[in-house]
Amino acid sequence: MTTYTDKGEKHEQGRFLCFDHITFWVGNAKQAASFYCNKMGFEPLAYRGLETDSRDVVSHVVRQGKIIYVFSSALNPGNKEMGDHLVKHGDGVKDVAFTVQDCDFLVQKAKERGAVIVKEPCTLQDKYGKVRLAVLQTYGDTTHTFVERAEYTGLFLPGFQMYKKSPESYGCGLLLPCRPSGKLNFIDHVVGNQPYDEMVPVVDWYQRNLLFHRFWSVDDKQLQTEFSALRSIVVANHEETVKMPINEPAMGKRKSQIQEYVEYYGGPGVQHIAMNTSDIITAIRNLKERGMEFMCVPNTYYQLLRKNLKGSKVKISEDLDVLQELNILVDYDENGYLLQIFTKPVQDRPTVFLEVIQRHNHQGFGAGNFKALFEAIEADQQARGNLTILTPDRVSKNM
Repeated sequence: MTTYTDKGEKHEQGRFLCFDHITFWVGNAKQAASFYCNKMGFEPLAYRGLETDSRDVVSHVVRQGKIIYVFSSALNPGNKEMGDHLVKHGDGVKDVAFTVQDCDFLVQKAKERGAVIVKEPCTLQDKYGKVRLAVLQTYGDTTHTFVERAEYTGLFLPGFQMYKKSPESYGCGLLLPCRPSGKLNFIDHVVGNQPYDEMVPVVDWYQRNLLFHRFWSVDDKQLQTEFSALRSIVVANHEETVKMPINEPAMGKRKSQIQEYVEYYGGPGVQHIAMNTSDIITAIRNLKERGMEFMCVPNTYYQLLRKNLKGSKVKISEDLDVLQELNILVDYDENGYLLQIFTKPVQDRPTVFLEVIQRHNHQGFGAGNFKALFEAIEADQQARGNLTILTPDRVSKNM
């Protein structure tokens, strides 16, 4: 594992502030939004569709804490762009948006360095003010939207209407106030999976075009099980408020979950979104009560954890018996620790899943949990018939 202290070149003006929102392209936006409200504790925030004079695309926006997800679907037959995306990728993340200062400057600099601009900077306006935004192409079919919203006081973006809290609204499902809170606060990081040998070029893209820097990395010698392995480099903005781990598969005896993702997603894309909580025990108890499914790890993981913690200076505040009961993983170093847990895939294809994470003075990404996590995922892969023998030509196949 490597951490980096060099934050690289800083923009002379313009900044990336935080994750703004994440947009999923799905087959049925209303039902997808309802799933996140019912299972994950999100609440309806805003809507754009036929009733707001959006004739081609419908979008349902949900929020929990500072986390905003947008679910969009085509309204008409013949929407080739969205249709082709769904056939190739299934339901998945189309866009990861950042809140920025000086959108025009950041886009201009990215363009000068070779970035592909999907949508030039433009202004959206309504009675709540104006928003400046632009869209850039990143890995695969994924995009980044830059959102400059300092002069906007509305709930989300111009063109969207606030949900009416009544049964007759456009609603994406009941608010279910009787159900417990998800206790999720903000997006911690967003992970992108790449085909074999494409991780470094993607990392270089972020460093060159957005002036992100390498924050953390691990190689396949550190992240491996008996069957599979991966490499990962995390890039971050200068203030380190936006972190984007970039993964690729490495050769192993069997197909890794990274390779499985790339094959079922049809190329590179967002693998999972990590959501930060300040109380992971209550959060996971509540989310399980809501019916959310999480990965399970063997009890031997906790036996080894207890043994290793005896020789560590780090003291875990939480009850290890409770963490074991809930299948929450622990990673630690001499400075602190983190707690994390991963959902099962949130659609039929074994592609996108979610993470819940709580940090205690630890800025890593769970490298110490790789073996336990991958062995749990490999058990699910075996059930899907995908823990197959991997050959060099298979892993190097450019999707």
